[in-house]
Order: sequence, then C-alpha cells, then structure tokens
Amino acid sequence: MILIEVKVTRKLLRNYQKYKRELPFLKAELEEMLATDAGIGSSVILDYQTGYPRPQSVVGFDFDLYEHRKGVLERRKEQVKAVEQWINAIEDGQVRCVFRLRYINGMSWVKIAEKTGYGGREDYVRLHIRDRYLKKCKIR
Repeated sequence: MILIEVKVTRKLLRNYQKYKRELPFLKAELEEMLATDAGIGSSVILDYQTGYPRPQSVVGFDFDLYEHRKGVLERRKEQVKAVEQWINAIEDGQVRCVFRLRYINGMSWVKIAEKTGYGGREDYVRLHIRDRYLKKCKIR
C-alpha cells in the first residue's frame, strides 16, 4: 500500500463532503468491475500475419482502468482521513467545533452561528474564527 502525503488546503476542506460521498460509489464500481463484464475492455491491434495490416479486436480485462479507479479510491480515502485527523487535532475547542460543524457535518454558516452562540452573525464565525485560524496555519 502506497502512503500518499496529503496537505490540507481550502479546496480539500471544501471538497471533503463530496469525497466522503464518493467512497461507496468507487468501492462498488471496483467490485462491479471484478464481478461482472463492466471490467471488460477491447482494443484494436493491427495484425500483420498476411503481410498487410488488418485490424483485429482484442478483448480482455481492463487492468489500466481498474488500477486507475483503485488509485482514485485510495487517494480519496487518504484525503478524507487527513481532513478528519487535521480537524480533530485542532486544540481550540471553539475552532474545532466550527470546523467539525462546517466540514464534517456540512452545516450552513447561519446554523453554525446559532449553535455556537453567535446567532445572526454568521460572518463573525466565518471570518473571525475559521478564516483567522486558516490564516494562522498558513492554509490557502
């Protein structure tokens, strides 16, 4: 198993929910490729047995596609794990709570403001808690 070094960025945080939802679909796709004809691919080669090129179809399991999808699945798992570990490692409880509510639970800024006691001031939570922490950590 290859370990992938994942750097937490704003883009990764933004895409965390999408990547998390993608995992079961990627797993199912790999299982389907192995169990059914979904993994079968075909290529055309030129056969020179008669001295002239004749196109011939070659059918078989598409290992390149399978390995590509397997790599995507592993990358997504590592990215999801990295985001969760990064959020859980935040020492400040309020900041950790804001990040968990926003990125792991997928709440809106309005609901986060209400839940953290800043009702009606979602910009404060976003700008003064989240953005200040990201700037402190030099995350772009």
